[in-house]
Amino acid sequence: MPLPVVALEGDPFHQGLQHGTALRDQIAHNLAVYYDRFLSEGHLEAPEVRRRAAHFLPLLEAYPDYFDAMRGIAESSGQALIDVVMLNVRYELLYYQYSVLPVGGPDGCTSFALLPDSTTSGHVLIGENWDWIPEVQGAVLRTPDTLSFTEAGIVGGKIGLNSAGLGLAVNGLLSTSDDWSQLVAPFHIRCQDILGSRTLEEAARVITGTRRACSTNFVLAQTPDRAVDIEAAPGTSCSFGPSNGALAHTNHFLEPEHLGIDEPASERRPHSYTRLARMQALLDARPPLGVEEVQAILRDHDNFPDSICRHVHPDDPPEEACVTVVSAVMDLNERTLWLSDGPPCGHAYELFHL
Repeated sequence: MPLPVVALEGDPFHQGLQHGTALRDQIAHNLAVYYDRFLSEGHLEAPEVRRRAAHFLPLLEAYPDYFDAMRGIAESSGQALIDVVMLNVRYELLYYQYSVLPVGGPDGCTSFALLPDSTTSGHVLIGENWDWIPEVQGAVLRTPDTLSFTEAGIVGGKIGLNSAGLGLAVNGLLSTSDDWSQLVAPFHIRCQDILGSRTLEEAARVITGTRRACSTNFVLAQTPDRAVDIEAAPGTSCSFGPSNGALAHTNHFLEPEHLGIDEPASERRPHSYTRLARMQALLDARPPLGVEEVQAILRDHDNFPDSICRHVHPDDPPEEACVTVVSAVMDLNERTLWLSDGPPCGHAYELFHL
């Protein structure tokens, strides 16, 4: 089935109402999926997850537009506000559990950016394979200024572009300094603010301007010819530019010693090194690249099933299953977004326009 498309208009509360109405069933589904994962993988029961989510309420109220959108989603979807809050801070809550429990940690998301000299169109391309919990359901959100992919129930988008020719892709990271309880802007608020930025510098300040609770990697690009990768741990960050017109990132820090951070032990981390090396090799071997060539790279099965195009590993327990939930390629000059609803090897890309 194609991803649902939700057109959002009006003030944040009414955009939330539209989101919750259109995605009512998907939001209920995602809540069940996440509470199950918190219990089976994160070792947290639902009351404790809600208690931790409630810890963020004073902070979230300081972001009135975001908070109003969550209120709208809760009201129109028939869900309790605290459960919608949980979805919007689930990155901090679940990734922290990955950093302190022997549950394997994240192993997914292969992102990239290509500058004009490396593309057949002379355009800036950016995107990723977003690898995550197989059952999570997403949607395409379209506003007058943004086009993005989000999980049903989460305000704004985490992979997307805006009318200023700015694009965003993300990768989960872990460090031993991560702390879910720090009351600073959560990951999904930062994504929303990045997609609301008009310049690459403004978007970068959203990431680096304040301390973070948990680690994340952000890939930013903007027309006519700029791209940057920002690795951000709670108290430190660093940036990387493209090499030969391209950059790529997966789920490990490229310079942990430079940042002065430690990554918790994870038996999955070698897959991140393998995917990054493969992605870099494919990008370097085939320039210049068009959208179709990039899509072919994102279908790559080298080291299957722990490949760029990720599939469930038969040895993984169900509570640790991870697949490519959506594959995204964006042309920032054309303001277009191609998305596959599932691993791109078996699901066609659908084209969306801002």
